[in-house]
Amino acid sequence: MVRLEARPIDPAALLDGFCRDRTDVGAVVSFTGLCRAATEGQPVTTLTLDAWPGFTEAVMTELETETRARFDIIDMLAVHRWGEVGVGQPIVFVAVAAAHRRAAFEAADFLMDQLKTRAPLWKREDGPDGRRWIEPRPSDRADAARWTELEPAE
Repeated sequence: MVRLEARPIDPAALLDGFCRDRTDVGAVVSFTGLCRAATEGQPVTTLTLDAWPGFTEAVMTELETETRARFDIIDMLAVHRWGEVGVGQPIVFVAVAAAHRRAAFEAADFLMDQLKTRAPLWKREDGPDGRRWIEPRPSDRADAARWTELEPAE
């Protein structure tokens, strides 16, 4: 399941709900991305994520489908914020359940790399020095590109 949320997300509650009564897995891996107080030395007071509801969720659903097809996982959850996010607040939460840890780790890593570079979310940081739009960094693109070189897990 993937969701785009305008309201603050609670990673602990999401993880608790994702794991509750789960007896079908041997591993759950989760990741929470937080809004930093600075980017490349520039102070950040807020991060604003613009999305195109409907379209953004459709792309997120495609990424979910790719992740499920590529890795031997049992379940997954990805929740991404949009709108204004304060410093220290969660931006994204991903959880992946699998029979074994390696598939869960790899699927979570793959999904985050794809969300970071392919999900249609426009990011703007505001700080004392003004506003700046944020694009994926070369390292983000390299992280995503490495998956095209790797064979899908069996």
